[in-house]
Amino acid sequence: MKPVDPRLFRTARSSAPHLAATVVLGTATAVLVVVQAGLIATAVARVIERRGADGLTPLLVGLAATIGARAVLTWATEVVSQRASAAVKSELRTQLVDRASRIAADPARGGRRAEVAALAGSGLDALDGYFSKYLPQLVLAVVVPLVVLLQLLRTDLTATLTVALTLPLIPVFMILVGMATEASNAKRWDALTRLGHHFLDIVEGMPTLRAFGRGTAQADLVRESTDRYRSTTMATLRIAFLSSLILETLATLSVALVAVGVGLRMVDGNLDLRTGLLVILLAPEAYLPLRQVGAHYHASAAGLAAVDAAFELLETPMPSHSGRGAAPTHRLSISFDGVSVHHAGRDQPAPDTASLTVQAGEVVCVTGASGSGKTTLLSLLLGQRTPDAGRVTVSGFTDDSEIGDTMVADLDHAHWQRQIGWVDQHPYMAAGTLAQNLRIARPDATDAELVAVLHCAGLALDPHRQVGEHGEALSAGERRRAGLARALLRGAPLLLLDEPTAGLDAATEADVLRAVRAEAARGVAVLMVSHRPDTIAAADRVESL
Repeated sequence: MKPVDPRLFRTARSSAPHLAATVVLGTATAVLVVVQAGLIATAVARVIERRGADGLTPLLVGLAATIGARAVLTWATEVVSQRASAAVKSELRTQLVDRASRIAADPARGGRRAEVAALAGSGLDALDGYFSKYLPQLVLAVVVPLVVLLQLLRTDLTATLTVALTLPLIPVFMILVGMATEASNAKRWDALTRLGHHFLDIVEGMPTLRAFGRGTAQADLVRESTDRYRSTTMATLRIAFLSSLILETLATLSVALVAVGVGLRMVDGNLDLRTGLLVILLAPEAYLPLRQVGAHYHASAAGLAAVDAAFELLETPMPSHSGRGAAPTHRLSISFDGVSVHHAGRDQPAPDTASLTVQAGEVVCVTGASGSGKTTLLSLLLGQRTPDAGRVTVSGFTDDSEIGDTMVADLDHAHWQRQIGWVDQHPYMAAGTLAQNLRIARPDATDAELVAVLHCAGLALDPHRQVGEHGEALSAGERRRAGLARALLRGAPLLLLDEPTAGLDAATEADVLRAVRAEAARGVAVLMVSHRPDTIAAADRVESL
């Protein structure tokens, strides 16, 4: 784990001015540290040498002003750091949600909801410690020792050499401790991610678990995951406490060496009182920022571990949508020519050199064994995947021109997706009314149009009926037909259906197939995936993978 992750500042460019301001404030703080030590040493030396407080007023006024200025700089540094943290978290969360939505839209990949929720929530909140404590202290750890050493070099060469030789010991031990902390934090984040996935799966599957009498048995599994997370967190805390002890011990011994040397030379008369006091006051200031970096490193490590996980998600390869070609809007035809897609963890591509066509007004059904790549074919048309071999081309007409065979990647992505009516195996329903869920496809649809598409899909429901998250107020068959109604409402020239009749009785299946045939009759190209005999029989052509 790097002390400063450049990806943070490349991703959140608005934080760059805040980082520059932190450097400037840190430099000013370093100068004030030297000034404050000089004023204190001069004042104490005068009191002892003159045996009175004569002439101290200017020094005390200067000292008060210096302390006040340091307090203002500390406040300003904290404000700047908090704003930088807020800017980075906001931009990272926006990018995470955008990338997660694109990945979730790919039916062949699936979403990483629990991980995204952990990252966008408490995971990135841990960056507050990185920006408000660790990063400013890191700047001070670079600037303050340098300024102090320059001042010591002007004051006492022996003390300068002592500090210069012992100072690198702290970063060396920090690196060693940091390596152990990084591994511990990675394990802790992995345990938290597993716990989140496990808990989400249990909550979503609780009705099924209760139905089979396994609801209470899951408590032991959650307890095991929780204990694993607790043990890794405690291991991280143990390392943090031990590292603080090590760094404090090193710094204390180093300062003691400087103090002993100064004391012996003052006794021998080789060093005056003011110089000795200045060296003794400056030596701890050289070690203090490094000690604080070690202490605050653990506050930032959790945030940086979450950032690594966030960038792993953000850097997930996605298909390029740089094309600007116009998409056909009617009499649309699709062609797959020798298409192959490789999947992680599998030796054979799925689909493997698949070739098929879908013409306007035609219903084509794709069949094949599970894992043969049927759903992947649909994701290629949706623009969520790109083939590793072969071509996926589109042709058709716009209002004023004909469009020849054009690769999907060369089309304007947003405009192309508006030409598709899509029904997933598990159509998503948001909490709200059925009408609100249908109008996702076409926001300006009237109530009469909603009733009409619901009737076409064989669903006799009131559009203003309330449905819960994931359509919990609807049965599985009703959700599937509501998804079909939403696709029909769009009126797109291409209709993609993934198992549109799964879980439906024969009468309802017949209603759905009539609606699909009606769409084909008005010139829509229909490509569907199914295993059901009646659905396969209703197609104009069947393609096997």
